[in-house]
Amino acid sequence: MAEIKELREKMANIATEARSKLSEVTDTTPEARASEVEREFDAMMADHDKLAAKVERLEKVEAALRAGEAVDLSRRPVGQAGSAAAVDAGFQMDYRSAFAEMIANGGEGYVDQEVRSVLKEYRVQTGGTNSAGGFTVPTELATFIEKAMIATGPMYGDQFFTVINTTAGNPFNIPTVDDTAATAEAHTEGTQPTDDAGKDVTFGQKSLGAFAFDSEWIRWSAELNADSVLNMESLLGELLGERLGRIANAKLTTGSGSSDVEGIVTNSGAGKVAAATNAITADEIIDLIHSVDPAYRNSPSTAIMMADATLSAVRKLKDGEGNYLWQMGNYQAGVPQNLLGYNVVVNQAMANVGSGVSSKVMLFGDMSKFYVRKVGAPSLYVARERFAPDFGILGYIRFDGVLTNTAAIKHLATAAA
Repeated sequence: MAEIKELREKMANIATEARSKLSEVTDTTPEARASEVEREFDAMMADHDKLAAKVERLEKVEAALRAGEAVDLSRRPVGQAGSAAAVDAGFQMDYRSAFAEMIANGGEGYVDQEVRSVLKEYRVQTGGTNSAGGFTVPTELATFIEKAMIATGPMYGDQFFTVINTTAGNPFNIPTVDDTAATAEAHTEGTQPTDDAGKDVTFGQKSLGAFAFDSEWIRWSAELNADSVLNMESLLGELLGERLGRIANAKLTTGSGSSDVEGIVTNSGAGKVAAATNAITADEIIDLIHSVDPAYRNSPSTAIMMADATLSAVRKLKDGEGNYLWQMGNYQAGVPQNLLGYNVVVNQAMANVGSGVSSKVMLFGDMSKFYVRKVGAPSLYVARERFAPDFGILGYIRFDGVLTNTAAIKHLATAAA
């Protein structure tokens, strides 16, 4: 889309101008002028971020349009017996078409046998509550929900983290071993090697469960449903994805791990404590990076994670030679922003530099050591009788997370006092 390309060019221009503006501040710049420049810089970056949000929305629209192009359904009134798809003898009924027919015509009892047969093959068995009339999500809609969740927060995606997909929710154990402290010993000729179990390897395990979450019911009128079923699918797919995405991102970031999802921040290793309670320095970020063993610093999944407010502060930091730590990347070429050569992941569920004392405001390390378990796919449940004559739809998801190696991912925290 030409508009997206144009917006990305504007973002690149703003980022260049903002960096030039911030370069005006030197050690000899009066404090009043420095504060003014920083305000101008923040205003520029706010415009930049607004454009980025608009690009994200336009990309969602493109995704929705691509999903909608897969099916061409004509509009029809609620309760009309016989569907256009079923009348056309050359039309091969698929589940998405059958699902749309059922919604548009007011329920399974108002559609042809052909439609009911397709739906029956995919009917959800909900463990004793099948009378609610649940159905699995059409393949296209399920994919769109997942994309929306990734856009809402990074933790449910698979760009950096290790994702395990299972069909059942029984406990999933991951064996672990830490042999880094053990070494071999000098051997003396003619003597028997020691055999006292002092160098035996100790194994452990991490366990992934399956915690369930739902979006709560979303209701819409029969009139709106009859007017445009495809628009409703796109809209509800995005809304439900965002609801589920918010809880997934929050839990996978700061979940307690005690009868709950374990968040990546919760059990991360201690890397560096800042000197201030509400600010961080360039040297402290470097200390955080070097608190992680080099074995974990060269992985393709190694990244720095922080909230956007923290990134706003980091954008202004320079090294000892006056060079900015933050690199804006190349928006047109798809090169991501980076910090000291490492990819930057923005996670709004993390605490920011203004959150107060002892706040874990930044993570660094090999993000693939955090495991995300997804049980099945996000599901939709549709109810008609409960909300008659209107409709209701609910999203449902099961997942868990666990950090298998606390040495691989460490945090930078603000001072305790």
